Amino acid sequence: MRRLIGWVLALLLGLAAYIFLTQPQEAGVKLPSLPPLTGPAQPGQPSSPPESSAPHWDDALLRQSVDAQPISLAALRARKYPGSALSVIRTLSPGAGYSRQVVSYQSDGLKIHALLTVPSGTPPPGGWPAIVFNHGYIPPAEYRTTERYVAYQDAFARAGFVTLKSDYRGHGDSEGEARGGYNDPGYTVDVLNAAASLKKDARVNRQRLGVWGHSMGGQLSLRAMLVDPELKAASLWAGVVASYDVLATDWAPPGGEKRQLDDLNRRYLRLLSPNASLADLRGRPLQLHQGTGDKEVPYSFQVDLANDLRAAGQPFTAYKYEGDNHNLSGNLGLALRRSVQFFKDTL
Repeated sequence: MRRLIGWVLALLLGLAAYIFLTQPQEAGVKLPSLPPLTGPAQPGQPSSPPESSAPHWDDALLRQSVDAQPISLAALRARKYPGSALSVIRTLSPGAGYSRQVVSYQSDGLKIHALLTVPSGTPPPGGWPAIVFNHGYIPPAEYRTTERYVAYQDAFARAGFVTLKSDYRGHGDSEGEARGGYNDPGYTVDVLNAAASLKKDARVNRQRLGVWGHSMGGQLSLRAMLVDPELKAASLWAGVVASYDVLATDWAPPGGEKRQLDDLNRRYLRLLSPNASLADLRGRPLQLHQGTGDKEVPYSFQVDLANDLRAAGQPFTAYKYEGDNHNLSGNLGLALRRSVQFFKDTL
């Protein structure tokens, strides 16, 4: 009987797993309502348990359903991330003390484009430290490899770090379909294969690998850290890093209404969130940056992650920039210096 209830719960919550938690600026997208977990069955589906039985669905059954979802940490950890050699597509004009190239690598059989920077000169013993750069939401059809985040990569490249900014599938000239960063594992898989590709590169010290993420890229970076224990540290800027249940209720699109969640759905979304597994960081540090004037991602999301990290006993440093915007435009130099120093100290 318990197995039957677990199967029914997995079926019903599987429908709920398509959680399109996406940034408000993605035109026309709203957070969908989760399907009812009680009530009569639809044609071809089994009846759901009566409402009175819902409190008896314990965390073990919820975990069983969560782990079956492709976006879950369990599902992502069960996959392989071989990456590939970085293939040069074209060489760009160099920066101040570093080369710039558009390269490609393999992810899920897809050719993913990326912007690679490599410091000039002789690498240190073991190779250069490296950072996987994870950009925020940009409409995939408008995305260009060599646009946006130029100053960000420049700061790390001049400081002696290899950087690799993945285009993600469906962005620019990358193959595949862009399905979003919160409900589909594709972008996270691309990030993990980007890291794997850097590990294969003779110029890179695979023992000194970190991740940097902005906005949606903050969510991808956090999830990647929890999947790959070889990622040593992460700097997250204005990240969409609140727990999934908080994203569902506190991130209404412009003019939209906030959703309400019952206890069962809240528990389910919490377990699906990377925030429920922060103890798995095992002491690897995070650095958080956000402005209180951010109109794209609420500053409270950084506070939410900080509280979760504190509860999990994990080290972190959080910076608050009074009145600054989503891109930290008023404190860009300061935030970059802090991030560069963070990686110098932790990688």
